Amino acid sequence: MDKNSIKRVDYLDFVSKDLDKRNQFIKDFGDSFSNMGFAIVANHGVSVELKKKLYETAKSFFSLSDGKKMKFQKKESSGQRGYIAKNIETAKGRKVPDLKEFYHIGQETDRATLSNFGYPQNVWPDTIPGFKKYGIEVFNTLEKTGKNLLKAIALYLNLPENYFDDKIENGNSILRLLHYYPLNESDLKNPQSVRAAAHGDINLITLLMGANADGLQAQTLAGDWLDVKPAPDEIVINVGDMLARLTNDKLRSTIHRVINPTDLNKLKTSRYSMPFFLHPNPNMDLTCLESCISSENPKKYEDITSGEFLNERLVELGLKK
Repeated sequence: MDKNSIKRVDYLDFVSKDLDKRNQFIKDFGDSFSNMGFAIVANHGVSVELKKKLYETAKSFFSLSDGKKMKFQKKESSGQRGYIAKNIETAKGRKVPDLKEFYHIGQETDRATLSNFGYPQNVWPDTIPGFKKYGIEVFNTLEKTGKNLLKAIALYLNLPENYFDDKIENGNSILRLLHYYPLNESDLKNPQSVRAAAHGDINLITLLMGANADGLQAQTLAGDWLDVKPAPDEIVINVGDMLARLTNDKLRSTIHRVINPTDLNKLKTSRYSMPFFLHPNPNMDLTCLESCISSENPKKYEDITSGEFLNERLVELGLKK
């Protein structure tokens, strides 16, 4: 395949009893991760109807006044749960905040498990009908799909199929309801102000339900920017920094961004998307796999756990002191 293109695959091929289809999925999916760090997946499990319902509830929340939304921002959670206001998250290495606001949903489980891993509790805006119901349903569906996609990655790396299972059990995954708000002249006074500056994700893999507008771009191996345009019923999957570290960059955590629209009318409209950041639990050892280290590709990263790495990145993003 072209090393500067993103492969489209069908999730049903991986769960098929047809071994040829399953093996071809593993190869295509893994190769796309090695080359571009991105893949596009059809038949991922979230129905069009469920996606629509969560989009509508997200729109209802973000249409609230800033004062009402701020009631659901909990600084003690370091941006890991609840509402995160405008002009807070800043991409690593940048000084200008992204032009966005978002809402985080994490594991909805018993308090003992939350306490054991140090996870904050979810924050639910009970004035928005269906927010909790649809948020949990989408979270659980994408977590299940992500777990199966990691099985494909494990097989691609010649690891046991269930290699990631215990590492992502009760993982610190996050469903982000993301609102790129309408922009005006004051938002764009700084020429570096963009909806999402170039960055890599922190986690193992990200599952992104297609946004309602264009703008997502990924950087190719050649350094060019490639538009990422899934169909409405497809999701974008990309490698996060944790998986890149584990595989010593055999699987590529690609820099990506969301650019501002050039059309003035689109600039003044909202853009919504819903990434699911699949994280392991904080105890996962991210030490580079021996099979991914060679004389041609020597070990690049210091040993670290996923919890330690996440903490470092939250500080870099301005979400944690």
